Amino acid sequence: MGKIKMTTPLVEMDGDEMTRVLWAMIKEKLILPFVDLKTEYYDLGLLHRNETKDQVTIDAAYATKRLGVAVKCATITPNRQRMEEYPQLTEMWKSPNGTIRAILDGTAFRAPIVLPCIKPVVKNWEAPITIARHAYGDMYKAVDLETDEPGTATLTFKGESGAEKTLGVQTVDGPAVWQAQHNKESSIRAFARSCFQYAINQKQDLWFSTKDTIAKVYDGTFKRIFEEEYESTYKAEFEKLGLTYFYTLIDDAVARVIRSKGGFIWALKNYDGDVMSDMVATAFGSLAMMTSVLVSPDGTMEFEASHGTVTRHYYRWLKGEKTSTNPIATIFAWSGALKRRGELDGLEDLVKFGQAMEDASLETLMDGIMTKDLLGLVEPGFQATGVDSEAFLDAIAERLRRKLA
Repeated sequence: MGKIKMTTPLVEMDGDEMTRVLWAMIKEKLILPFVDLKTEYYDLGLLHRNETKDQVTIDAAYATKRLGVAVKCATITPNRQRMEEYPQLTEMWKSPNGTIRAILDGTAFRAPIVLPCIKPVVKNWEAPITIARHAYGDMYKAVDLETDEPGTATLTFKGESGAEKTLGVQTVDGPAVWQAQHNKESSIRAFARSCFQYAINQKQDLWFSTKDTIAKVYDGTFKRIFEEEYESTYKAEFEKLGLTYFYTLIDDAVARVIRSKGGFIWALKNYDGDVMSDMVATAFGSLAMMTSVLVSPDGTMEFEASHGTVTRHYYRWLKGEKTSTNPIATIFAWSGALKRRGELDGLEDLVKFGQAMEDASLETLMDGIMTKDLLGLVEPGFQATGVDSEAFLDAIAERLRRKLA
């Protein structure tokens, strides 16, 4: 059969370490044999970001705004340990995900990929829980300061009108650390609208939680904006569909989530969403089985895996060892991007191909062929064999070929 044609490229953001290796394998084995792939390529590997002073990340984000669809590999956000590991780094570069999210001003929706042979560790969960993570501000755009003597810190805002507001932060009696973070009302409102619209599209209840009893102004603003958007725009449609919008404090929400049956969207601020999405992914099985799509208010979408670069496996791979690294979330990032590109361009064959990639992947798992991270999670009595990443991708490719024949 001839290769499926694409009319418009999508943005391809390459990444780091073991996920970069898997990225190339997925393209080679699952995509290029079947699709005349068109991408606008950006290398977001750490060393190339360093070479370009992180301009490549900014360029990739604006390309995504222009083309409407992107797929991203996992990337390194350097800390002090990474600075020692990569001595050629000139700066502790910020999270590329944070930079991209700030430019696209979207909401990250993360959902577990579920299998009948893997039951959640929370026994009453019957359906996936989708985490809607605000993708702007909070500590991801925060500034930090370290001081080494007694003194007082203040927070001052200077308006364009010349007006000033100053708030005393704290007086300390010795060395201290400080952090200032912010958010924009326009971004919070876009976040709320994205969550309500996504809930309507998915026909699922929406939960939202913060800690407005403590952060009365900061978190209270989130709560107020969500309530305003719901009452003014979405309440009628929610009631028509029989959906519920529910707000509660985040500590109460955690208890309710654990006791729930699942099957809803849980909206959270940026850091809360980062943490809770990992918790939900692990409880459903594995972070390697967690999809993530960043959705902007204008419909722009960036697809990626929720996990990191799998450093430990990468160093084994560099020694020539075969690794059993789970590529499922990265495969679903590619399939999601291809389906979205097909939807926007009216290419039904491309949409069907993306779905076939996902179906072939899940069938391979249900046939008992999987990476070793999943072996300890399958239900008793389910016959499964652990294979290395390349053999796993070959098994998926074989089933994909049969589907497309």
